[in-house]
Amino acid sequence: MSHAAGPIDRRISGPGLARVLGRLPTAGPGYTALAEAIRRAVLDGALPLGTRLPSERELAQTLGLSRTTTGAAYQRLRDLGLLTTRRGSGSVTTVPEGLTAGGVGLVMTASSEDGPVDLTIAAPSAPPQLHGAVERALEALPAHTTGHGYTHQGLLALRARIAERYTARGTPTTADQILVTNGAQQAISLLLAVTVGPGDRVVIEQPSYPNAVGAVRGSGARPVPVPVGPSGLDLDLLDSTVRQVAPRLVYLTPDHHNPTGTSLDDAGRQHVREIAGRHRTLVVADETLTDLTIEGPRPASISGPSAGANLVAVGSASKTFWGGLRVGWVRGPRELVTRLATERSRHDISTALLDQLVTCALIDVEEEVLAARRPQLRTQRDTLLAAVRGSLPWQVRSPQGGLSVWADLGAPVSSALAAVALQHGVRIVPGPTFGVDGSLESRLRLTFSQEPEVIERGVARLADAWTTLGLAGDAGHERALARTGAAVI
Repeated sequence: MSHAAGPIDRRISGPGLARVLGRLPTAGPGYTALAEAIRRAVLDGALPLGTRLPSERELAQTLGLSRTTTGAAYQRLRDLGLLTTRRGSGSVTTVPEGLTAGGVGLVMTASSEDGPVDLTIAAPSAPPQLHGAVERALEALPAHTTGHGYTHQGLLALRARIAERYTARGTPTTADQILVTNGAQQAISLLLAVTVGPGDRVVIEQPSYPNAVGAVRGSGARPVPVPVGPSGLDLDLLDSTVRQVAPRLVYLTPDHHNPTGTSLDDAGRQHVREIAGRHRTLVVADETLTDLTIEGPRPASISGPSAGANLVAVGSASKTFWGGLRVGWVRGPRELVTRLATERSRHDISTALLDQLVTCALIDVEEEVLAARRPQLRTQRDTLLAAVRGSLPWQVRSPQGGLSVWADLGAPVSSALAAVALQHGVRIVPGPTFGVDGSLESRLRLTFSQEPEVIERGVARLADAWTTLGLAGDAGHERALARTGAAVI
């Protein structure tokens, strides 16, 4: 049995598939090497479910193989439950029954004497400047207490400061182009509420922020994934997907992507702006992690100097300053901001005034906060990378910013490891949680928002959990795969 892929969302060409697969192994029969490469691309999320593959003839011509070889590879994938072929529709990627993101919670079932280590939270601790910011907010509060206290679009002083930040990053902005929200999550939900209807398609990265995927599904829309690989978002596939499925909205994280840590370069940002303009599709850029740049300069705003009507940015004080400040915002065209404010009034009217005043005070000392935060995050990141590389056989890349690394486990056992890790006193989130379609079982997100000694303790426990999976040898590998419910391949 396999998960139905549903209606076909996109087609990948022969050259496009060749680019995703990379160099094929030379050992063994050619058809098994090709089938294995496609299998890994599906399970890793590089080849999204519901993708129609090129015909056997087209792929054979692209790769310089015989049609017999590509036909045998496709048949092997069908036998493994990774490909469904329908007359008139071609061959469509799918996954075996049981290989899903569900079934693994985040509640500890057992804990050690000194308590669990949580490697799931991507949020920094409060900066020392928070106390002074609260004092300044309280001093400013009396000037705002003569009225009703509601700020439907947001406190003007805060909107002005946020607008100045965008202008400084290369996107001229005025206060009336800003809507203050209760965190970035509300901003995303409001954008979906005013632009997307049931059954509409929303293009979203895979992997991606789980709450964004949940918000898309909660709106009744269909998420259509585009893969993010080691080099970042596949922009060519993004372009072709937008052209083919005509989504109402595209959701991207251009800076220090959660969870992979990749960022778009200047050419990639321009490519996204061109896609938004050419297809007249609303692109929402989640910039909540932009300020947490560890190496190099902070990226420029993806909106660019002209900030076209189809580009919207979402930001938050939660990552830059503290998660306890539930203050986020949307930067977009005035007409859209007005619609968002109207929709927002149906939910909670406005963001707490005192929280907005505290955020104003923190923005005033932002560079001081970040000057201390960046080296702290660098130390925590390097501690995590050294601990993983020293005790686990995984592949991990060093991100230039953000709060997480995306580990390649080398085997589709992420959910099994998450379940076992709970019993060893460490919390982790399995890879499929960050996907749309049950893939990413060979991936795992690890965060570095904890102190170095806590990170080292957590990775040591994770290494113990990994050992219990028994991956030494083929028999152990098969046992671990069986715990996920996946087909043994």
